[in-house]
Amino acid sequence: MRLNGLRGEEEADNGGDGRTGKEEAPGADASSEAGKGGDGKGSDGSSNDDGPSDKAGPSGKAGGRPPRRRGVRIARWTALCLAVLVLGVSAAGYVYYRHLNGNIRKSKLNLGDKQLDRSVPNAAGQRPLNILLLGSDSRNSKENQDLGGAREDADRPALADVQMLLHVSADRSNMSVISVPRDTRVTIPKCTDPADGKVYQETRSQIINTSLQNGGPGCTVAAWEELTGIPVDHFMMIDFAGVVNMADAVGGVPVCVKNNIHDTKSGLRLEKGTHTIKGEQALQWLRTRHGFEDGSDIGRTHAQHLYMNAMVRQLKSGSRLSDPGQLTDLAEAATKALTVDKDLGSVKKLYDLTNDVKRVPSARITMTTMPWVQDPRNPDAHVIPKPGDADKLFSLVRNDIALDGKDKKKPEPADAKGTAKDSAKVVRNNIAVTVFNGTGTAVLPPATGRGSDIASHLVKQGFTRATSDSTPRAQADTTITYPKQAQRSDALAVAKALGLPEDAVRLSPSAEQVTLVVGGDWRKGTTYPGAGAKDAGKNTEQQAADKGDKDGEDRLGDGDKGRPEDNKAPESADPLNGDDASACMEVNPLNRF
Repeated sequence: MRLNGLRGEEEADNGGDGRTGKEEAPGADASSEAGKGGDGKGSDGSSNDDGPSDKAGPSGKAGGRPPRRRGVRIARWTALCLAVLVLGVSAAGYVYYRHLNGNIRKSKLNLGDKQLDRSVPNAAGQRPLNILLLGSDSRNSKENQDLGGAREDADRPALADVQMLLHVSADRSNMSVISVPRDTRVTIPKCTDPADGKVYQETRSQIINTSLQNGGPGCTVAAWEELTGIPVDHFMMIDFAGVVNMADAVGGVPVCVKNNIHDTKSGLRLEKGTHTIKGEQALQWLRTRHGFEDGSDIGRTHAQHLYMNAMVRQLKSGSRLSDPGQLTDLAEAATKALTVDKDLGSVKKLYDLTNDVKRVPSARITMTTMPWVQDPRNPDAHVIPKPGDADKLFSLVRNDIALDGKDKKKPEPADAKGTAKDSAKVVRNNIAVTVFNGTGTAVLPPATGRGSDIASHLVKQGFTRATSDSTPRAQADTTITYPKQAQRSDALAVAKALGLPEDAVRLSPSAEQVTLVVGGDWRKGTTYPGAGAKDAGKNTEQQAADKGDKDGEDRLGDGDKGRPEDNKAPESADPLNGDDASACMEVNPLNRF
């Protein structure tokens, strides 16, 4: 059912030989007769008591019915007609709404054992939004097989070949996007398939796109939280057919190449310049790997950013979506294309989410790719996060800091009423503190004994109730969380004793008590170094030296280490601004014609 179809129903209700048309006719005739003089009776045969006489005059014609009574009757019929019309359209609209809801596939948000706390509200009570976008290479339908080829893979579990995290700031003033190359080796945590209960054990040997095979998109969410420390609020997954249908529904997306390109792997063939691509050609663009830049997955992520920026500009302009039928096509395409988490599984929730994203000016959208280095285990095929720079990028997003460096100073979070001065008033031996070792990352294993070392140091500082917990954690930044506002001063006292900045202290209702997670930015020593990722860099350098890798130094992070100070994405993240309509893809020399 199309929205312009509803308009057709509206016309049927208002004219022709429909009931409403028949009922309106008597009112019109009575009005006409009244103007000429009639039988003095209403259209229902009742007499008119409002006038001085209700009998026919000598000519056999009565004076007309007084205007007030006629107006009441006409208003009554009009109201009845409108009520029937509204009821009919609303019923049709509700049926269509139910139809769209039925199109959407839903799945569990997080399949891991460890889930991060949701982001804390800012001073105005607003929360940031983190949405993981996934592109599946599923061949589970004939349409997907025709588009993606490899029919022999029809029964293979899908891979998440496209992965982007959309972070919409709490005040909706900016949006940051982080892509992770599909060939990134990460820690994929233990996941349980909700369909059959199968348990997939934690692994550090797989690349991130295989996480989708460990029970579904909820395991990819768990892998992202493990990698970035950023809590994921929702996910949205789309397949080949969905990309094609969406591209058609928006009328095509403008893209640019600097040279003629022909990628025989994806089928993409374009001449130099700007083209509006849609349908299967849009899918070819998003899948092209060998044809762009150096032929790696990194070039593909850059092409996806260019496409996504152009689509956002197109949707925000509304230039191609003024027709109701086009809007209906987009609604059909979007809902049929998507698999989402259960909390996002309705048209209304998707609409509300879209409105949140739409509020962000395109000039404040920044697209980035996770800074990376070659994987020492398999340098020709895989990459790993770049020490320092990747941590900085994740930290900016985790702390709701815009990647374009244009953020104004934000008000303190709603929970930040205590101050460092208040921490001097607390009694240290009354504070229960649990310390976790969170130094393990996708790049490095956990530093041995960090939880117990810091807990012992806190005991010596007078926090006699400090203990360590051996449950493994993985977190780029060191943080201190507390469950209730009254305990903020306790948490600040712990931070002050360790040299941690005040922004490391956060409210977390799920924490049982004051909790310290020693992150990857603090791998040794008992005083927080501020630029703690230097140690991680040295450790990586030593690993490279142990492997006889002479290029080890070239793989170290060279951006700001630890907590971000310049509040801007590192250049190694290849930031692209959402308003940059001049962006044009480099073409691999081997794929030119």
